[in-house]
Amino acid sequence: MDSNKIYPRTNDKETIYLKPVITKPNIIVGDYTMYNDFVKDPTRFEKDNVIYHYPMNNDKLIIGKYWSIACGAKFMFTSGNHKMASLSTYPFPIFFEEWDLSESNVTEAWDNKGDIVIGNDVWISYEAVIMQGVHIGDGAIIGTRAVVTKDVPPYTIVGGIPAKEIKKRFTEDDIEKLMELQWWNWDDETVRKNIPYIMSGNIDLLEKVIG
Repeated sequence: MDSNKIYPRTNDKETIYLKPVITKPNIIVGDYTMYNDFVKDPTRFEKDNVIYHYPMNNDKLIIGKYWSIACGAKFMFTSGNHKMASLSTYPFPIFFEEWDLSESNVTEAWDNKGDIVIGNDVWISYEAVIMQGVHIGDGAIIGTRAVVTKDVPPYTIVGGIPAKEIKKRFTEDDIEKLMELQWWNWDDETVRKNIPYIMSGNIDLLEKVIG
């Protein structure tokens, strides 16, 4: 078990652990989060999949542990917006030289909706798009080609454009137990020993084993 390796599978260059390839300080990724790309080089994730993420805006992409991100998923940041309160959607501040404006006011060209923050054990399906400012809870599932414009509660499945709740993965009681256990924060050896119980789908059994 080594979350710092790039390629966790022998002879598979399409699947990577994401954390070791991230170079930008405003992208934070947890251990064992994986990304698969069968179209492009997956190590280009922060360039090809994190869109309009300009340092001047100071917004962050924060990704938890044990994520599964499918090919083509995109994270769309604030700088891709245009200012809605303006009488024009044209981004004049970006072209400060052309219009004799202050370079320090470039970020006024768009509405800043903040960080994208996503919890642990989240599955982002094929070509899903997560919009700026969205927070996604632990254990959530984002459907194929969904466009997520609003926060997603823990252990909730969403899909569609815009994404809407389809169902909860577990009962509210089981979700509460999972949020208390936070198995993703266990050390590697404890996770390894308990994989059969985690995968069983039986939270009561996992609680019993953990004690």
